[in-house]
Amino acid sequence: MELTIFILRLAVYILAFPMYLLNFLGLWSWMCKKWFPYFLMRFSVMYNEQMASKKRELFSNLQEFAGPSGKLSLLEVGCGTGTNFKFYPPGCRVTCIDPNPNFEKFLIKSIAENRHLQFERFVVAAGENMHQVADGSVDVVVCTLVLCSVESQEQILREVCRVLRPGFVMLARLVSNFWPQVIHPSWPPKVLGLQA
Repeated sequence: MELTIFILRLAVYILAFPMYLLNFLGLWSWMCKKWFPYFLMRFSVMYNEQMASKKRELFSNLQEFAGPSGKLSLLEVGCGTGTNFKFYPPGCRVTCIDPNPNFEKFLIKSIAENRHLQFERFVVAAGENMHQVADGSVDVVVCTLVLCSVESQEQILREVCRVLRPGFVMLARLVSNFWPQVIHPSWPPKVLGLQA
């Protein structure tokens, strides 16, 4: 098994060499920010088709977490192109946060297609530093396909607990499996428990 992981890791490094070179030249970050939203828009259509029933189940009880006003205030961290919007309950107030400003035009399009939502705002920031979102100001935080790519999982979860209404408990299980070990061998399995 160790030999297999070593060989696959070597293959990933060889295939990723052009990215390392572009990063060394200072071009990779610009290219990713500019072109990643287009890639994600195409990928998310296929992903949502495969995950639709699971997402419907996952988000089916969101309205139960609505605050005293009866309206659900939701923060989506790493919102991307807004592919989760169609699964949110009607009247939900959505605030989006993503470090890539190039997602905004895709979010506007996604909001136009999901008129059952009330779009609050788009914040350009990393999940580890959401200081533009007030303490205890949201009922629900959604974070899908994001925790594996952040600088600090612990810091983003602290920020999530900070912005959630007081009294909520959040448990997140971050599991390292075969493929993450190939790509990034230092990802350890973790269970994080934080209380807001």
